[in-house]
Amino acid sequence: MKYLAIFAAVALPLSVLSSCGKPQEVECDGYNTIVQKNGPTLGYSPSSGVGIIYKAGHAFKDLNRNGKLDTYEDWRKDFRKRAEDLASQLSIEEIAGLMLYSGHQAVPGSSMGFGGMTLYGGKPYDESGAKPWDLSDNQKKFLSEDNLRAVLVTTVESPEVAARWNNNVQAFVEGLGHGIPANNSSDPRHETSSTFEFNAGAGGEISLWPSTLGLAATFDPSIVKEFGRIASAEYRALGIATALSPQIDLATEPRWGRFSGTFGEDPDLDTDLARAYVDGFQTSEGEDVIKDGWGFGSVNAMVKHWPSGGPEEGGRDAHFNFGKYAVYPGNNFEMHLRPFVEGAFNLDGGTGSASAVMPYYTISYGIDPSGKNVGNNFSHYIITDLLREKYGYDGVVCTDWGVTGDNRAVESFDGKCWGVETLSVVERHYEMLKAGGDQFGGNNDAGPVLEAYKMWVADFGEKSARQRFEQSAVRLLMNSFRTGLFENPYLDVEKTKATVGKPEFMQKGYEAQLRSIVMLKNHGNALPVKEKAKVYVPQKFQPQSGGIFGGFTDGGTMVDAVEKSLLSKYYDIVSTPREADFAIVFMSEPATSMSAGYDVADRNMGRNGYVPISLQYNDYTATYARETSLAGGDPKEDFTNRSYLGKTVKTANRQDMQNLRSVRREMGRKPVIAVVSVTKPMVFSEIEEYASAILVSFGVQNQAILDVVSGKSEPSGLLPMQMPANMKTVELQKEDVPHDMEPYIDSDSNAYDFGFGMNWSGVIEDSRFEKYAGKYR
Repeated sequence: MKYLAIFAAVALPLSVLSSCGKPQEVECDGYNTIVQKNGPTLGYSPSSGVGIIYKAGHAFKDLNRNGKLDTYEDWRKDFRKRAEDLASQLSIEEIAGLMLYSGHQAVPGSSMGFGGMTLYGGKPYDESGAKPWDLSDNQKKFLSEDNLRAVLVTTVESPEVAARWNNNVQAFVEGLGHGIPANNSSDPRHETSSTFEFNAGAGGEISLWPSTLGLAATFDPSIVKEFGRIASAEYRALGIATALSPQIDLATEPRWGRFSGTFGEDPDLDTDLARAYVDGFQTSEGEDVIKDGWGFGSVNAMVKHWPSGGPEEGGRDAHFNFGKYAVYPGNNFEMHLRPFVEGAFNLDGGTGSASAVMPYYTISYGIDPSGKNVGNNFSHYIITDLLREKYGYDGVVCTDWGVTGDNRAVESFDGKCWGVETLSVVERHYEMLKAGGDQFGGNNDAGPVLEAYKMWVADFGEKSARQRFEQSAVRLLMNSFRTGLFENPYLDVEKTKATVGKPEFMQKGYEAQLRSIVMLKNHGNALPVKEKAKVYVPQKFQPQSGGIFGGFTDGGTMVDAVEKSLLSKYYDIVSTPREADFAIVFMSEPATSMSAGYDVADRNMGRNGYVPISLQYNDYTATYARETSLAGGDPKEDFTNRSYLGKTVKTANRQDMQNLRSVRREMGRKPVIAVVSVTKPMVFSEIEEYASAILVSFGVQNQAILDVVSGKSEPSGLLPMQMPANMKTVELQKEDVPHDMEPYIDSDSNAYDFGFGMNWSGVIEDSRFEKYAGKYR
């Protein structure tokens, strides 16, 4: 690392220097920084052509290389003034690029595997000289030709690769046009795997936490805020400045496939956790602060999904045509807005409000007073009348991914153009802009945006079109100014490696996992079981899956439920129930998928294709389903009634239930512990009587489970949703209403209701319970 003093005599590209002050320039790994006492550290790439302007004792980046200090280049100015100045300078083509949000980008890309002789660009890595942090040709194209600056990053090979890739991206775009930095983003990436093992004092690739529903099970906003603080530090160290989270849909429909990504069904808990999450992500601290809580440690939170995707009819998900309707049989639409307007848009911290919001794919059926039923992303009423005008939201509105694409069939996982299926791709872009949105999720191509601009000009004139595009540009640019990307988007690779997954963060994540585990039953104080007892753990059935959106296929395999190397650290493993002191049966909830609720085979039999979604292990016949659906209608269907009354479905992992019952028979009166991995409500009546104790987990490591079983940790989690008594109450509940099912009551007379949980002393009724659940008892 080299240190250079900046003097007027030093030849910097287009530099304008004064004799006052001597900021220090540091030559780093692929970029330079300029450290100044009374201003932010600047980062730039010497290869980009960007110069340094020195004025009034301060250094500034000459991003547009015009030799003068523009308002948008002056870090002393207000965020909005800078954004407005830059927006006014941009061409329509550049603004159209800001309105794009890339498709999913792996680093290295999916065609760029590394390790051994894996090919890169058709050549082995060691021959081609290519590196995993190099930009792909496609990435260079959408960054330069389409002017895209919002990049969605999925998997990364390592923190180092992510940091170096970020630096390459930033150097590349810094040399283009007005030097607008990339605003890289991520979907949630901190959830763990059951097979990972925590070692106190050791680091990892990234800190590991329970699922969002698991965070809700802690009933503790301080834990969620701490997660946000830690996750944002790791995100910024990876070059990520926007989080496509939290998912704060009020999960009032128990069959919904995305239930696990939410904070559950209770509006008060959801609201408080939404606020804590966004505050944790967006608030900078100490020297990182620029203004109003924003700064170099901030990560923009894009909350989703306005105005809630929770009340999906029949639990079917809107990633598919057959799940495009959100319904409100309880007239409870306003409650679903609370986590947004009272939580994410009403923060305790200085940033004030979540900086971005994503509407869901759904058609909020019957909500628009005009009678128009279109997807939320195309609804002027949902975006402008409600979000913008009634609730005063002026942040970025970004569509969910793929809403402007075509949908080939009811069951297809492709375009999600609900309510505007008969329009062209360009017309859908235009409708979104008229509705009040700013950005197109999953679109790398500026062409349709520019064509939509022409349509606006034809209808409202050039001046109006320019104003509309600049309005969105200001909102989009604000999120890069507030996070300091214009001053320094570059990463110190060694700092990244030291930050992401550091021991302190790993410890906090593991503690949150422990806090999320819910004990539903502990008959006869079956738990805890002292270490070194003899344990029998049967294998677990793993159904064959077509992926998160592909459903389950016939068949499956038996797999080890827990790693023997881990289990042996706690107990003596035996091979038969007869030898054991106790048994642990690891189970998954009744297996359904995001694509549940529709069956092409049913359609091919001359029926409507719609089938039930089951929350039980045994075969389920929908005896109590609605005779007529609340919503329906699609150009590809010649009917409007999507009812599935009287139809039967099977669950892919009925074997889990059978395993538990078999183990109970073989164990006799010896304790049998059921550990159930849960992502949404389920019917416990089929399994509860066969278990001495029941632990419910929400995306945690097996090690955390064993820490509770062995008594190293005491369970403290509470249910963030009801567990239904049966499928009848599931069918009779209203999709938009929380707490309206009959909860299951077990053999110890405990109701598995919202807020229920046990510790070693019995049922938990602490301050968390009283605050959020006490009023329902």
